[in-house]
Amino acid sequence: MIIAHTPDADDAFMFYGLLTGKIPAPKGVEITHTVADIEMLNKKAFRGEIDVTALSAHAYAFLHPRFRILSAGASVGDGYGPVVVAREGAEISREGTGVEGRSLEGKKIAVPGKYTTANLLLKLAVGGEGEGEDDDGGEGFQPVEKRFDEVVPAVQRGEADAGLVIHEAQITYAQHGLVKILDLWEWWREETAAVGRPPLPLPLGVNVIKRETPEAAQLEFLAAMRASVRYALENAEEALEYAMKYSRGADKELVRKFALMYVNEDTYEMSEGVVKGLDELYKMAERRGFFERPPLDILFP
Repeated sequence: MIIAHTPDADDAFMFYGLLTGKIPAPKGVEITHTVADIEMLNKKAFRGEIDVTALSAHAYAFLHPRFRILSAGASVGDGYGPVVVAREGAEISREGTGVEGRSLEGKKIAVPGKYTTANLLLKLAVGGEGEGEDDDGGEGFQPVEKRFDEVVPAVQRGEADAGLVIHEAQITYAQHGLVKILDLWEWWREETAAVGRPPLPLPLGVNVIKRETPEAAQLEFLAAMRASVRYALENAEEALEYAMKYSRGADKELVRKFALMYVNEDTYEMSEGVVKGLDELYKMAERRGFFERPPLDILFP
């Protein structure tokens, strides 16, 4: 069974138990471990190269015929999420001016991949209609696709007017001389205020398993994944040491903060709020003509 996750501290943290043998793999399953950035994993999933993988919630909208969502392993923002940043002094209105993203229309924005959920959120916030597996869609901005860790340098070099940052750059962008233009968590909170009180969590990534995997094997893997998440949460220092392999030079406290932002009880098992959040995300996209709302086939124990 080929299992894939991103080269990020939160994914490494949650998979630590399973990938180091602290949590036994399902009986008869030999795990082949692969690591790639989230957009590369999205593309590998489109090609059917992986059995279990981290996947953008956005990409699942196109891949649901091939994959089923696992109720363990989701990356969910609650009070935080992707942000759009720019150089200090850039001729783009700062957050809080009442522009609500419209100042980004027509701007060149470095994005961490077409099928990332961050990119979908930006399209919803700024504008754009229509997309598909082989269609670039009609964004209200000019996307410049970059690897997630190349977004900040691209903005610094002036290759883009702004950048859409995910992972630890959500926390560290100011250290690189950049300022926040649009907070997509704040946009999401306002958009979903009437749907969920408190606001709905923001589902960004999910773990999925191939539908062709026998049902019993799916459930066995889900149990192992849940156990791995629980092991990490209960043995945080140990799991953090492993996650430091994917720190990209960040210090341990930053890795701790980031890992525990995205690995929590909703990662152990999706709450009703996370399921509602996923459904609302897909409803928004369907209303805008981006894609048809996919069925939420989520495997629970």
